[in-house]
Amino acid sequence: MSMRATLAFATLRRNPARTVLAVLGIAVAAALLLDMVMLATGMRESFRSLLLTRGYQLRVSPKGTLPFDSEATIDGATAIVTALRANPDIRAVSPGLGATLALPGTRFPSVFSLGLESDVQGDYVLEGGRDLPPPSDTTASAAAPLPAVVNRAFLLRSGLQLGDTLTVASGVDAQLRTTARARVVVLTGEGRFFYVPAETPVMALPLRDLRTLLGSAYRDRMSVAMAESRRGDSASVEAVRRWIAQTQPRVTAISTETAIRQVEERLSYFRQLAFVLGAISLGIGFLLVATLVTLSVNERRGEIAVLRAIGTQKGGVLRQVFLDGFMLSGTGIAGGLLLGLVTARWLNGILRDFPGLPAAFDFFLWSPEAAWKSLLLLLVSGTLAGLLPAWRAASIPIVRSLREDAVG
Repeated sequence: MSMRATLAFATLRRNPARTVLAVLGIAVAAALLLDMVMLATGMRESFRSLLLTRGYQLRVSPKGTLPFDSEATIDGATAIVTALRANPDIRAVSPGLGATLALPGTRFPSVFSLGLESDVQGDYVLEGGRDLPPPSDTTASAAAPLPAVVNRAFLLRSGLQLGDTLTVASGVDAQLRTTARARVVVLTGEGRFFYVPAETPVMALPLRDLRTLLGSAYRDRMSVAMAESRRGDSASVEAVRRWIAQTQPRVTAISTETAIRQVEERLSYFRQLAFVLGAISLGIGFLLVATLVTLSVNERRGEIAVLRAIGTQKGGVLRQVFLDGFMLSGTGIAGGLLLGLVTARWLNGILRDFPGLPAAFDFFLWSPEAAWKSLLLLLVSGTLAGLLPAWRAASIPIVRSLREDAVG
């Protein structure tokens, strides 16, 4: 260890209680700054990752709406999906239909259901059991139970297990307590659904079977379609989006970038809060270091005067005081990194429990580049906080300081 580092360490140990409190304060400021950076960048990146979970960069929804933002559906779905799949710039298209089905004789009255094509679906990942059959599979008889994939929340609330059967119905008349259509379904698989809150029970059925169950009014309808551009760059995705807008006037095509901008507008207060609290944490770190270094310099006026008297240059005194601030800031930031990661994990668990949020959405997301830049900014801020105390220390009148130290 160099002489300057030894002196700096000895200076911090001179008043251990004050040093520990200052380090704790800087650690809290660093943790707050880190968490706010993770919050500001995490929501955007988490939402982007959520939308691109299965590679689909485009969502096609009813004109003027967001996907599943209303109960509106798109008529003529077959023609639209066929046209999209015929475009050589589109790799895959996944149509989906959302509806609420009644569950006669179960613990809860209804379940949100998705009609999907299993070979192209991008709404869930299978975690157990068997998946839905592909649309080309027509071997099942009309009287056979419909296969269904459900999430963990459905199994827990219903008390059922994979392999069990139940009845689902549509066209419910609340006054007469009758249903227009009903089918028996068998729970073949358990899936983790990306865009549905974890606490919400959900059931996925083959698209053609859900259309049949809902009746003739839905035989050629869909709620949304997801499309994957063959080339994933932003320019290619935007070109496909414009093509859909021009050739399919009855729908709205939304790219991932557009969806992210719309979500950022709705959640802009989170970013503003993160900016304000991050600025406050920088200010706290600066003031803590400046205060402690100033107190240390005032207590060591006699020592500094002796160093100057034996030939130490002003630059040496400046570097020594700067090193004091650097060691103080660095120690606090190291503790703040660990504290920030722990609190971010805890806060993320609380915020993810908000109703209506997708199960895969995170508020706090670790971004190495942004995190290290913010902590480096705090380190530089804390080190520069010693600038004024260092200049005062280097400018101490040698003779007067020695006389005051001797008399005092």
